[in-house]
Amino acid sequence: MSLSGSFGFRRVFPVVALLCLPTICTPVWAQFETRAANPFPEGVYSIATGDFNNDGKLDVVMMVGGGFAVALGNGDGTFEPAATYSTRLAYSLAVADFNGDGNLDIVVADEDSNPSTVSVYLGNGDGTFGTPITSNTTSPNEFIAVGDFNGDGKPDVVVWDSPYISVLLGKGDGTFGPPSDNNSLVQVVWLTVADFNNDHKLDVLATGDFASGYGIAVLLGNGDGTLQNSITAPTEFRPLSVAAGDLNGDGKMDAILGYYLDGIGVLLGNGDGTLQPPVIYGTTDASGVDVQGADLNRDGKPDVAIAAGTGVDVFWGNGDGSLQPAQFFDSGYGGYTIVGDLNGDHLPDFVMGTFHQGVVTMLNTGVVSFSSTAPLEFPAQLIRTTSTAQTVTLTNSGTSPLSTSSIKASGPFKEKNTCGPTLAAGAACTISAWFQPTTTGKLTGTVTLVDSASSQPQFVELLGAGTGIELSPGSLNFGKQKVGTTSGAQTVTATNVGSMAVRFRSISFGVGDWKDFSQTNNCISMALEPGASCTVTVTFDPAKTGMLSTQLNIKQQSQPGASPKPITLTGTGD
Repeated sequence: MSLSGSFGFRRVFPVVALLCLPTICTPVWAQFETRAANPFPEGVYSIATGDFNNDGKLDVVMMVGGGFAVALGNGDGTFEPAATYSTRLAYSLAVADFNGDGNLDIVVADEDSNPSTVSVYLGNGDGTFGTPITSNTTSPNEFIAVGDFNGDGKPDVVVWDSPYISVLLGKGDGTFGPPSDNNSLVQVVWLTVADFNNDHKLDVLATGDFASGYGIAVLLGNGDGTLQNSITAPTEFRPLSVAAGDLNGDGKMDAILGYYLDGIGVLLGNGDGTLQPPVIYGTTDASGVDVQGADLNRDGKPDVAIAAGTGVDVFWGNGDGSLQPAQFFDSGYGGYTIVGDLNGDHLPDFVMGTFHQGVVTMLNTGVVSFSSTAPLEFPAQLIRTTSTAQTVTLTNSGTSPLSTSSIKASGPFKEKNTCGPTLAAGAACTISAWFQPTTTGKLTGTVTLVDSASSQPQFVELLGAGTGIELSPGSLNFGKQKVGTTSGAQTVTATNVGSMAVRFRSISFGVGDWKDFSQTNNCISMALEPGASCTVTVTFDPAKTGMLSTQLNIKQQSQPGASPKPITLTGTGD
């Protein structure tokens, strides 16, 4: 049975354990690079991973607006297009095999009432899911986590259904028995599950705003699905997310807090359900969501990771419960991060859920450091022409030479590199990529590297769009023009060099001094057939002195991403 954690934009949950075999778990250099962005419906309220189609590749599920979306992994850090399933109002999910058929299922904490329920979507083993099976809870649910609370080998769930923390024992068929409610806490924010008193019975760790203020609480399990009243401890700062792990190797479970907005705290466990006062570590930027515990560099010492700003902060563990200062890995996106091996190289990677960009993957690239986050995105390029190059610097951050057996570009892209078969420790080389579209629309490709830093190929994702609209000239300069007067007209010609008719959605000016330019056109009113042209006539009428500029944007109605590059307009008010 495989269990996977989740987290939430508002609330949800945590711990992912990365298992390894003795023959492959030698310590390695660990660093994380953004390799792909995978479109999802807008929203990120909870995220989890699991192999939903039993192909040995990690997949991802994320709560989005109106339901959850599932994307199957390709085994290289990218995912297939997401399929969306509608749900009741919900913000939290978790993953487990609830009916014992060997296929992972998804359970959702329904937040609406009449009735209050949790819903299980049974997996079909091919990445698809059935209609929901509901089980009643006492109140609407805001958070859900999975564990076996009565030791019968069937996954159960624990929910925060205010004002209760409730355990629902699984029946092994996707349904649950009646909730066992515990009302010893006031307002819970986050839950995780672990054994905090070494009695081999699962307990619950909670954060929230308790009666005495901010706090953390352990609710010891009785082994029958009931929980004892909470053992609470106040926290100086407001806690949000929480994870559990043995950070000092003493066999006692510890707690890791992600504080609201900034910082993390480590609370070492005493082995009886109580926790020592927190040791606080600062993050490099705003954080607080989805704190994670895992051995990220495979040195046998647990580390801690948490989303911070536009990337992830990693606190390398010293093995005694203390952590090194945060090391920031920039993803280029703000998101909520969990841990998993996305490309099958037995190295932990990051899966980042973002509100607008979907799921972003940060692969553990070992000793290979790239100077730019992926994807490399090229502006719209006229078909049958070649773009200017974009260059990535590859650095060997390790202590021994890096061997590279292959560097190749795919799709409508070409590459050239200076890396050679061997790159010395500390040395760098460059990889340059060009975009050569032959068709219109959005296009993708990769530069793939086969090197000794990983047992799997590494890649830089490439994005671009081919356009069939040729604009001439590429810029207009109106020179000096007296303020309050209008220049002579200049014309931009748009020619369809593609094979399909094109309609234009809009012709407008961009940011800058757009009020100092005017245009008329005959493009909007017509469908531009292959080989045909239309014109945009532009005048400059400055209202102030000095250098003035803007852009002329010509947007297509279909394939808007394949609209041609904007035309630069300049002039000087005199």
